Amino acid sequence: MRLPYAPSEPATPDPETAEIYARIAARRRPRPLIPLDLSLLHSPPVADGWNSFLGAIRTKTVVDQGLLELAVSRVAVITQAVYEWNAHAPLALKGGIKQEELYAVRTLPSTAQGDIDAAVEALRKSALTAQQRAIVRYADEMTQTVKVQDETFAQLQKEGFSDREIVELTTGIACYNCVSRVLVALDVGENNAKEMKSVDELVEGLK
Repeated sequence: MRLPYAPSEPATPDPETAEIYARIAARRRPRPLIPLDLSLLHSPPVADGWNSFLGAIRTKTVVDQGLLELAVSRVAVITQAVYEWNAHAPLALKGGIKQEELYAVRTLPSTAQGDIDAAVEALRKSALTAQQRAIVRYADEMTQTVKVQDETFAQLQKEGFSDREIVELTTGIACYNCVSRVLVALDVGENNAKEMKSVDELVEGLK
């Protein structure tokens, strides 16, 4: 990482900081604090707010978790956030996303920049379901152009997502755009020079 990691235990006896560490540790349990936590804990109040927001996205949403992780994985691909892909693509598989579907998320060209017509056609012909295709296009536009086309948004509604699910997908995509930018800017986990794990590697790792 471009900065030293913060200590895994509070460096000062300040009770407020100790409570922040405890809240983050409680969300991670039984795992220890991860490199991203130890990056953010240079600023305990920021780490605390981050933990609350991410905790809500990860544990209090009703949208299908496989689809949410598919969206996060697509953000990781578009932003080249190796750490994020390696962490969340396996969760997409655990959430029910098929191997060939995750491969499409990993390899399809962006539908927001470049030869958009060709990219949209490739998306249409891919192994992804109609709901998944709608999410990929939404994630591409949110991540790269920020402004989402009316037809892209309408497709989410056409595919049956409720207002709450659309808000949760939107905040999830926005949230993990934030995560990827922190990960890459600080090189959290020392992943910037590495390649993303292949889908085959991820599948093998879950066996």
